Amino acid sequence: MQLNRIVSFHKALADPTRIRILAILAKGPQHGQDLAEHLGLTPPTITYHMARLRDAGLVKTRREKNTIYFYIEELTLQRDAQATVNVILQSAKNTLSGEEGGADILDTKQEKEREAVLRNFFTPDGILKQIPVQRKKKRFVLEKLLEGFVVGRKYSEKEINEYIKTFHPDYATIRREFIINHYMYRDNGIYEMNPPELWGRED
Repeated sequence: MQLNRIVSFHKALADPTRIRILAILAKGPQHGQDLAEHLGLTPPTITYHMARLRDAGLVKTRREKNTIYFYIEELTLQRDAQATVNVILQSAKNTLSGEEGGADILDTKQEKEREAVLRNFFTPDGILKQIPVQRKKKRFVLEKLLEGFVVGRKYSEKEINEYIKTFHPDYATIRREFIINHYMYRDNGIYEMNPPELWGRED
């Protein structure tokens, strides 16, 4: 995960009102007027805070007739929170072992390369244009897709397929790549993401 994404995540949470909004949405979807009344705020203020949360990927919307409902993106919240912990602990681990910049996320050169690949292969709306052939580029793309999963959570094959189809129609190929590259393991049709230490990253 990019450092700037982690920073955006924490900026979005750096306001008690937005944390309160997420706590309310964790109980179920709400529309803006309900949130405004519950928090004692004006609708424009709610709109402002929701825009910040949407930009960080922490909420999504769904329209029902003339009403827009807000939903919490729990997977994003868990993923970005865990990513923060991983980056900090990995950085400390590298320092104690005498390594400098050992984690990929702290490697500026590789991060710039990754960003360039993602810009080339994803549309501004986040749709995957095509699956890269080159292994390193494919790794960047696959690991970007993995951001929607949580280590320790079990997923059915249908869940995996539906998630992948939001990015690219060839869900079967991408699902196989997850297994081949040790990003995930499968047992009786149930998938679970491996910890990053087990990912196959040979270029």
